[in-house]
Amino acid sequence: MTTLKIDHVSRWFGNVVAVNDITMTIGPGVTGLLGPNGAGKSTLINMMGGFLAPSTGTVTLDGQPVWRNEAIYRHIGIVPEREAMYDFLTGREFVLANAELHGLDAKAAQRALATVEMEYAQDRKIATYSKGMRQRVKMASALVHDPSLLLLDEPFNGMDPRQRMQLMDLLRRMGDEGRTVLFSSHILEEVEQLARHIEVVVAGRHAASGDFRRIRRLMTDRPHRYLVRSSDDRALAAALIADPSTAGIEVDHTEGALRIQAVDFGRFTVLLPKVARDHGIRLLTVSPSDESLESVFSYLVAA
Repeated sequence: MTTLKIDHVSRWFGNVVAVNDITMTIGPGVTGLLGPNGAGKSTLINMMGGFLAPSTGTVTLDGQPVWRNEAIYRHIGIVPEREAMYDFLTGREFVLANAELHGLDAKAAQRALATVEMEYAQDRKIATYSKGMRQRVKMASALVHDPSLLLLDEPFNGMDPRQRMQLMDLLRRMGDEGRTVLFSSHILEEVEQLARHIEVVVAGRHAASGDFRRIRRLMTDRPHRYLVRSSDDRALAAALIADPSTAGIEVDHTEGALRIQAVDFGRFTVLLPKVARDHGIRLLTVSPSDESLESVFSYLVAA
């Protein structure tokens, strides 16, 4: 049972803090590392995999430090996000090279290629591969030594729906076998389909931790902000503000609209059209003004 522990880890580059005092424990099964682009996910994974030293704090695998620990590297497989590869090699040569680094033979490379269903293209140059094929051959290289910890940085990028489902099935199977699997994503639906446990990172900080339902509830229950234009903004505002689902309303004279903060999402979505109908007000525009991933994750940081 492999357990990865990140203990008060920070990493900065010059004056830029990429990861800020993160503590988390990753155990067997599939864990999703969720966060918007630029949140520090790749930096964190590079420290988990031993490619990057923490500026402060420690990363350990089953109690052993990861950084500069050759024995530990034999238990870690990593699929980096970066696309740069040895394009002059064939897929088989690329995976075999990693097998030989671990003291393994061509049989191990062949098994890994079969696992990711890349045998059909193994003798083609990587230069001819699509982005999804490159992802799969990187996956084969990471699996060639049968690691107990698998780290994947945005592994579904560039994959078509069939390839995506194949990889999801493979990762689920590995998690069920008792391996420790962590993958990063900025797409909530990917994490929902695959991960049993979620860690959320925003702007280098640890924002939330738990099962998917808990994280989804935090996201749904956060205050929602809307930009609403109607045939009578003042009458609509007066009617809405009396209801506890509405925390605040301001008139945006520049936009010619109301900016409304709703604290009870479900109640407000029923209330708004009802109030408009009851008061004879026409709703011209109703649009969320804070539905970006960044705004959702930023709320989790403060929650």
